[in-house]
Amino acid sequence: MAQAMMQSSLVGELEVDVEIKSPAKKYYHMLTRRPQDVPKATPDNIQGCDLREGEFGKVGSIIFWNYVTDGQPKVMKERIEALDPVKNRMVARVIEGDLMKEFKSFFVTIQATPKQRGPGSVVKCHMKYERINENVADPESLLAVFVKASKDMDQVLSSEV
Repeated sequence: MAQAMMQSSLVGELEVDVEIKSPAKKYYHMLTRRPQDVPKATPDNIQGCDLREGEFGKVGSIIFWNYVTDGQPKVMKERIEALDPVKNRMVARVIEGDLMKEFKSFFVTIQATPKQRGPGSVVKCHMKYERINENVADPESLLAVFVKASKDMDQVLSSEV
């Protein structure tokens, strides 16, 4: 019984909403079908994006990211677990990279929703994870990278015709 209690304290969730000017569809399209454009939009946060398996915009695809958090270069390999173009939602599981040194499991759900009133959208990033031990901090710096990257992506998307 104590074991189950201890394990559950290692499980965590973080989420953030980012308001953008761009339509939800455009954001979702860049994230899922053109992720190789994300580093061009936000080079301070994301240095690279390479397709390792499958096809951009398809479930099961494996994407390799180079990113920076707290001034440190990091890498991450993720598998696209689910895509919902109607709801502009993507779910990815981190399968390799720096995060896997500190987390047993790590899922990221990103959903762009049109605002109820007026133009623009709200992008929600939800991270669900299990740390390897209680000394591992919640990945708040990764959430900060997401916020900055989303705002930078919005700048590029809102300038596209």
